[in-house]
Amino acid sequence: MELTHFNEQGRARMVDVSDKDVSARTAVAHTTVIMEAETLTRIKTGKISKGDVLAVAQVAGIMAAKKTSDWIPMCHPLPLTGINIHFTDNDHNELYIEATVKTTGKTGVEMEALTAVSAAALTVYDMCKALQKDMVIGPTLLQSKTGGKSGDYQLKS
Repeated sequence: MELTHFNEQGRARMVDVSDKDVSARTAVAHTTVIMEAETLTRIKTGKISKGDVLAVAQVAGIMAAKKTSDWIPMCHPLPLTGINIHFTDNDHNELYIEATVKTTGKTGVEMEALTAVSAAALTVYDMCKALQKDMVIGPTLLQSKTGGKSGDYQLKS
């Protein structure tokens, strides 16, 4: 497979997507924040002194997806048409964060989805670090993507 982010001199470049077809594109990414059961309970019951952790993390994830090209040097700025952040947990010590990002364009939204879950997880950490500093974030991964020349992708279980 050819690496596309290097020019003929071996230097970084932004990939030219001018000739690519516009298509509907979706990406779903996932991460986990592992914490003590008490921390998760306090998040779920709204007993974190900094406020509603999941509400703030949701907004952080959405904002991060919209600003991905400012964070990742070779990402194209994209007109995102939808972003959703979803939280679930195992009722014990793991918070699961999933982001679904959509666009209609010439390049995919995988990086936007990965950035969204990462920012949401970092926000959870920031808001809970006074209570627990040894939380673990990850793994962070792309679950699926649709659209584009390379076709659909689904993480194998």
